[in-house]
Amino acid sequence: MSTTAWTPHKSSQLVAAALAVVLSAPGVAAADSPKSGKDATAYYISLGDSLASGYQPDVNQDTRIAYTDQLYAQLKQRQPGLKHIRLGCTGETTASLLKGGTCHYPNARSQLDAAVKALAKHRGHVSYVTINIGANDILECADDTTGAIDQNCVNPAIQAIPKNLAEITRALRQAGTQGTQYAGATYYNPFLAQWLRGSAGQQTAQGSVGLVKSENGAISQVYAAAGFKVADVAGAFSSDDVTPVSVPGYGEVPANVATICRLTWACTMRDPHANPLGHQVIASTFAAVLPPSGIPQQPGHANSGNAQDTRGNHPKTNANLAQTRW
Repeated sequence: MSTTAWTPHKSSQLVAAALAVVLSAPGVAAADSPKSGKDATAYYISLGDSLASGYQPDVNQDTRIAYTDQLYAQLKQRQPGLKHIRLGCTGETTASLLKGGTCHYPNARSQLDAAVKALAKHRGHVSYVTINIGANDILECADDTTGAIDQNCVNPAIQAIPKNLAEITRALRQAGTQGTQYAGATYYNPFLAQWLRGSAGQQTAQGSVGLVKSENGAISQVYAAAGFKVADVAGAFSSDDVTPVSVPGYGEVPANVATICRLTWACTMRDPHANPLGHQVIASTFAAVLPPSGIPQQPGHANSGNAQDTRGNHPKTNANLAQTRW
């Protein structure tokens, strides 16, 4: 495995190419009128990997503590009667979200296809769409034991992420309407937990900072170009804060390492997933950038309080996969 230092060569060209895909999308900025008909319900559609599906390693399954579920609870305070179409899939990459193969969606070939079909079915009534994707593209390149990143693997991955994400965001925007609010997340850096594992681990942690920061910058540009709000999860997890702090049981560590230990399972179970508190932070980060939607609340539904959460996928349980991927 090659673990040489990562350098962001050709990064600006790759992002520019991805942005061209987004900006060439017909109808991205066009105003669309909500369809008429009997569908008076408002919807929130969530897409993503196992952060969106709430995977927790202590129980080895998806759970309802997911940030998407917590965000949904906050959003339905604004829109009582809001329904949640929950599409997140453990192990999903940008490529599989586009093409399928990880989770099964009834009458859809992929998670993106399921989302686009839901947007079409409820056209004019989808208030919010959120997404987090891309972490597994990089985690596939990390050694399960040491966390060391394989340079030969990661270079193609960092090229594919913004390209695939541009295609994903374009399709979502084309399928939505002007009243729909969109938001996508940056990623926290789970490799920081390697800091606790000696000098080699500290090298891995330090070397990961540039990689994750650069990739977060690239996906933020793609999101912004597509008209998505950017939920800065990396910032909420203090990813760049190296101020020394004292942590019981670990001694003095950089603040970003301490935060990863507090908000994820990376230090206690050597698992990259956010813990319940981490999901709460992610939900709040999304909520902060999502303004009230432009989808009107229909009379008779505004005070119903009967919001429903519709699970849209059938995840395949794979403990080994889930231990090392989001």
